[in-house]
Amino acid sequence: MANVAEPIGAPVVKAQAWSEAVAFIAMAGFFAVAPAFIYPVFLMKALCFALFALAFNLLIGYVGLLSFGHALYFGWAAYVSAHAAKVWHLTPELAILAGTATAAGLGLVAGALAIRRQGIYFAMITLALAQMMYFFAVQAPFTGGEDGIQAVPRGYLFGILDLSDTTRMYFTVFAIFIASFLLIYRIIHSPFGEVLKAIRENENRAISLGYKTERYKLVAFVLSTTLAGLAGATKAIVFQLASLTDVHWTMSGEVVLMTLVGGLGTVFGPIAGAFVIVAMQNYLAGFGEWVTVIQGVIFVICVLLFRRGIVGEIAHALRIRL
Repeated sequence: MANVAEPIGAPVVKAQAWSEAVAFIAMAGFFAVAPAFIYPVFLMKALCFALFALAFNLLIGYVGLLSFGHALYFGWAAYVSAHAAKVWHLTPELAILAGTATAAGLGLVAGALAIRRQGIYFAMITLALAQMMYFFAVQAPFTGGEDGIQAVPRGYLFGILDLSDTTRMYFTVFAIFIASFLLIYRIIHSPFGEVLKAIRENENRAISLGYKTERYKLVAFVLSTTLAGLAGATKAIVFQLASLTDVHWTMSGEVVLMTLVGGLGTVFGPIAGAFVIVAMQNYLAGFGEWVTVIQGVIFVICVLLFRRGIVGEIAHALRIRL
């Protein structure tokens, strides 16, 4: 039988897939051994925010929708998860699922309202909804107001594993992160993901091809808010705390910063960006309020010199896809 010729561009696709596979193995291997030489609590915080940034990047990087209100889903998932674990005495996996489901529900309602608009109008609607829910969090009795929900028990995972042990808690967070990363990767490279990219590039052309773009955007929005909620719910269990900081508008700004610094529209960029920002907050804490100023300076430098972000510039230099 004669050999069938490969489609044009097939070697490039294979090379790109190979580079992503190598990067994933390197990333997973690093996180698997990192607790041996890096403070596990820092790593857990960075992984939670990396997942948050990945969720945000799914929306802005692959659909082209800029949300200024993602703290709404991150924070309210944290509140529900913390309340479910502390007051309802749910196991950690059920508490995290409760918070994630809450974020999905909020995302469905907010998305149905917001996707009717584009550009700055979409961004302002998401910000307005987030601020509305922030003030509700200030007044709601179960959120604890300015004190938040404290002393949240980590409990026993599946009723067996005691998550008060830092190592077990870390590998639980690690498993959640890896599973979520693979889900996002699959979404991006699926036919559904290709339609999202088409909408990002030219929505009118996608409409002319027969795609119901509003439905695709709504599904993408809900997926993004759900994963953001998963990050917030996990963070609440890890740090045994849910507070107003989680729903404040500055949290929405931080995830934008993480995504842009790491590399907008790249698979691994938001992870790098999250680690850079969390590391700055952790190791520059001694500078007090000047941390925000330093972050702003670094952001300006990245925008001016590394317009593709850290990972984006590396991928461009090596001519690979990350």
